[in-house]
Amino acid sequence: MDVKEVDQHGKLILKAISGGEPGSSILKLLNDLKQGVKPTEELLRSTRIGITVNRLRTHKDPQVAKLATELVTKWKNEVQGAKRKVGGGNTPVAAAAKAVSNNTASPAPATQSPAPPPAQVKKHNVAPDKRTNKTDKVDINVTKDPVRNRCVGLMYDGLAHMTDELPDLILNVAREVEEAVYNNANNSTNEAYKAKLRSLYQNLKNKSNPGLRKRVLSGEITPKRFVVMTHDELKSEERRAEDERLEKENMNQAMVAQVEKSISASLTCGKCKQKKVSYSQAQTRSADEPMTTFCECMNCGHRWKFS
Repeated sequence: MDVKEVDQHGKLILKAISGGEPGSSILKLLNDLKQGVKPTEELLRSTRIGITVNRLRTHKDPQVAKLATELVTKWKNEVQGAKRKVGGGNTPVAAAAKAVSNNTASPAPATQSPAPPPAQVKKHNVAPDKRTNKTDKVDINVTKDPVRNRCVGLMYDGLAHMTDELPDLILNVAREVEEAVYNNANNSTNEAYKAKLRSLYQNLKNKSNPGLRKRVLSGEITPKRFVVMTHDELKSEERRAEDERLEKENMNQAMVAQVEKSISASLTCGKCKQKKVSYSQAQTRSADEPMTTFCECMNCGHRWKFS
């Protein structure tokens, strides 16, 4: 594969992720890359195919995740192996360089020095916490409806917050999320449509749930799935675990044995005059004082106490 073909496969993978396509479609693309790519540092850097495939290591389809992991590891090892081969000290070129340096005063080595690790390429020049559709200079006018365009911008702002993903990917996901909400609202920009998008925006910006943005952008959560998730499903794993802990704690407290009440045949309710009275006793005063009896009529609910 040449650079153009590899780049095209990368775009198709991103499209498959954002569109929620089945794992079989992605597996075909990965197998094409496995058979056709001879990885070089220049190829991986210019096409960014390694970064794209690396996202699939957490894919919900285990076959996709496994193949993606194998590819990334294979490419990494081959590129590093090529570097070691070029920079090794036992090659004929290196030996010749050593001989020349011993017989001449020339400081210039005959062998190529190991290539320095590539500098990390920044995807954009805006601070992660400042990213919006305006700071990224993104054109959000992707529909003929100004209301929908503003909502696309809102989704972009939520997805771009604290991420380093490229604007094109974020805009594509934002468009698909807005479109899914629009379709679920019967192709209307009614109040339900607006309220849903505001709710999704708040969840994306939630500081305690940064994983949600990553899962939506990576395609782990498809836009169609995202817009119908319940409040509980949108929670982070930490928040869900804490809620379960509290629920269990409250359940245990509710199951603590209560003071057993007895039914008296001699006590009479002063309100309805029935003899269906339950009672319990507790020492509410000092030990030498009589216990307090708490009564409740099982017929009318009237309550009273006496000592």
